[in-house]
Amino acid sequence: MGQAPRTLQPYLSERHFFGAELRRLRERACLSQARLGVAIRFSADMVRRVETADRFPSREFVEACDSALAAGGALTRLWPLLEASRADEGKRTSSTSGPTNAGAALPTHLANTPGVADMVARVPFQPGVLDRAALDWLNASAGPCLSVAGRAGSADQVCEEDLHSAETALAVFRELDHTHGAGQVHTQVQRYVERELNRLLASPPASAAIGRHLYTLAAGFFELCGYQAVDTGAHGLAQRRYLRALRLTQAGGDRLFGGYLLAVNIGHLALHCGHPEPALRMALAAVQGSEAQATPAVTAALHAVVARTHARLGREGACLAHVDIAERQLARSKPEDEPAWIRYFTPAYLADEIAHCFHDLGRPQQTQRHLVDALTELSPTHVRRLAIDTALLASSLTAAGKIDEACAAARAAVDHAARITSHRCLQRIVEVQADLEPYRCEPEVRGLSDYVREQLPLAAL
Repeated sequence: MGQAPRTLQPYLSERHFFGAELRRLRERACLSQARLGVAIRFSADMVRRVETADRFPSREFVEACDSALAAGGALTRLWPLLEASRADEGKRTSSTSGPTNAGAALPTHLANTPGVADMVARVPFQPGVLDRAALDWLNASAGPCLSVAGRAGSADQVCEEDLHSAETALAVFRELDHTHGAGQVHTQVQRYVERELNRLLASPPASAAIGRHLYTLAAGFFELCGYQAVDTGAHGLAQRRYLRALRLTQAGGDRLFGGYLLAVNIGHLALHCGHPEPALRMALAAVQGSEAQATPAVTAALHAVVARTHARLGREGACLAHVDIAERQLARSKPEDEPAWIRYFTPAYLADEIAHCFHDLGRPQQTQRHLVDALTELSPTHVRRLAIDTALLASSLTAAGKIDEACAAARAAVDHAARITSHRCLQRIVEVQADLEPYRCEPEVRGLSDYVREQLPLAAL
C-alpha cells in the first residue's frame, strides 16, 4: 500500500496555499503526481515537493500546471504572491497552531513584545466616537480626494498590474480567513499590509482611476484586518481598522463601499459589543448616505443590519419591516451588476441575518427555519460561519426545550469550531453551554460538557 499523502496546511504561507491548490486541482483532474509531471515535463518528485511546500515552483512550472489542469489562470494569478514570498522567506516565521490570542491581531513587530498583546486586547470599543465618524462621512464632499503625482511611466508609480496582484492577495486571504480563522491567518495579512500595501499607498498612482481603485482596495484590506481583530477578541483594534477603511473610501470617493463599512462592519461591531442604539444610527446613516448609489444586494445588506438592531432592541414590527425590504431587494439582485465585494451576500447570508433577528426576538421556530436555509447553502469552506450558525441552532433548540437535538447540534458546532482558530467561535460554544446550564443534570448535557473539554478545551466551562 502507498503512503497516505501528507496533510497540507494552506494557512501557513503563500507557498503552502499554492501547494494545497495544486493538489486540489490535480486530484480534481484525476491525475497522479507522476502523470502531471509527464504532462508538464517536470519530475513527479518536483510536483510532490511543490505540493508539500518543500520547494518554491518556477514561473514555468506554475504556468505549465495551470494549462495542464485547465485552471483558467487560477494558479498563474498566485505567482506574484509566491514571488514576493520567496524574497521574504528567510525573514518569515509561521506558527501552525495555538490558542487564539490578541497577538495574532497585532502588527508583527508588536505581537512579539511582552505585554503588548494583552494591552491591545484590552483597548475598549468606544461607541462615542462613531457618531462623529458617521457625520463626517455623510457630509463628505462628493468625489475622491487624491492627487496623481510623479512622472508618467516612472518606475515607482502604481499600475494596473500592481492592483491585480493585490486583489489576488486579498481574495486568497479572505478564503483562508473563512476556512482557518483569524488566529492562524492574521499574521500573514498584517505582514502583507505592512510591506506591500503600505508601499503602494505611498507611491503615486499612474492615473486618477488607478488611485481610486487603490484606495478602495486598501479599504478592503483594512476591512479584513478589522474583521480579523473581531475574530481574535480585540474589539477596540477592530474599531480603529474599520474607521481607517472608512476614511480610505472617502479618499477614493467610493460612497457605496463606505456605506457598507458604516453599516455592515461598524454597525455589526457595535451590536456585537452590546451597543444596539449606536449600531442603529450607523446603519440608518449608511442607508441615507448611499441611497442614490446602492445596488439591490447592498441595499439588502444595509437593511438587514437595521433589522438586526431593531430585533436587539425588541422592536419586532420595525425589524420585520426591514427584513421585508432586504428580502425584496435581494430578490432583484443580479450578481453581474453588483460590486465584487458584495457578491458573497447570497440568500444564505440573508437567512443567517434573519435567523439572528428571530433569535433576539425570542422566536425559536422561525430562527431554526432560517438557520436550516443558511446552513444548507453555506460553502463547506466557510468553517467559521458554519460553527457560529450551528451553535446558534443549538441555542435556539435549547430555547424550544429540545435538549437532545440541541446537544447534537452543539456537538456539530464544536466539531466545526475545533477546525478553526477563532475567538468568536469559542464565544458561541461557551454561550451554548450557558444556555444549557439549567439542564446540566441531563445525561446528554453532561456528555456535551465532556465532549467540549476533549475537543475544544478553551471553550470548556
